[in-house]
Amino acid sequence: IKCPAEGATAEIDEWLAGEVETVFAEQESSAFVTGTGTNMPTGFLATTKIAEASWAWEKIGYVATGVDGAWPATTPSDKLVDLVYTLKAGYRANAHWVMNRSVQAEIRKIKDADGNYIWQPAASPGTAPTLMGFPVAESEDMPDIAADSHAIAFGDFRRGYLIVDRVG
Repeated sequence: IKCPAEGATAEIDEWLAGEVETVFAEQESSAFVTGTGTNMPTGFLATTKIAEASWAWEKIGYVATGVDGAWPATTPSDKLVDLVYTLKAGYRANAHWVMNRSVQAEIRKIKDADGNYIWQPAASPGTAPTLMGFPVAESEDMPDIAADSHAIAFGDFRRGYLIVDRVG
């Protein structure tokens, strides 16, 4: 296809392949987060969740904020610290945060006791922002902060989640 206004030429097959790849990546990402396991992967949010104090194999532990659908009024970052240290060191070393953009906006406003933001923007292009020294991955498939919501995930997803592509 030639666009006379810009003098550019684009191949329709390359454009179409790019669009299909984008749609497939979005569907795959959604399945990895919220998939039911029926004709798709089981998403990590579809796994049975249990309070961290009662954690058991094949369950995902969580740390509650103690406030329905909100952060505690004082020291909200303490809940994030608690979440980080629920993981054993071997799983914590390569851990990432996963959350949607509205949750990121809420967390970016949290400051430590010295008045410093706990969120750090990306140090350079192509790198992820960090929260408490761990990279943050944005996923629009993660829920917003609400009562009984699991709006933030933290873990080493390479060790805790296996993705297998079957050919054919």
